Amino acid sequence: MISTRLYALSLVATGVLLTGCEQQVSYTEDVQPILFASCLSCHDQDSEGYLNSGFSLDSYEAVMKGTKFGAVVVPGSSESSSLYLVVAHKTASEIHMPPHTDDALAEGRGVSLTDEQIETLKLWIDQGALNN
Repeated sequence: MISTRLYALSLVATGVLLTGCEQQVSYTEDVQPILFASCLSCHDQDSEGYLNSGFSLDSYEAVMKGTKFGAVVVPGSSESSSLYLVVAHKTASEIHMPPHTDDALAEGRGVSLTDEQIETLKLWIDQGALNN
């Protein structure tokens, strides 16, 4: 009986320790600077990305609104969020973002996000894509 309780308590403690290590990602402090530095030049109100897709990155509300084709962020599911999929290069190369290959559909060219930046976006989405 005591060993069962100790085992259950150790599982709970392990879970708390593991989830406690993951830092809460902030939209304002962590995500927005990535989007502004790497994506806003094509996704502001007067640029190619916005004109073709209707996707603006000038505010949290605009990011969550998505494109004229629908949402790009599914809070809690990076694997269902096209924003994450295109920057993590989990889509056809023609639509990777930022566009950086000769077969890109977009005219502009950029530099791929770093693995750390991609992971930050992934964590933010998986943590609920909060406006924090």
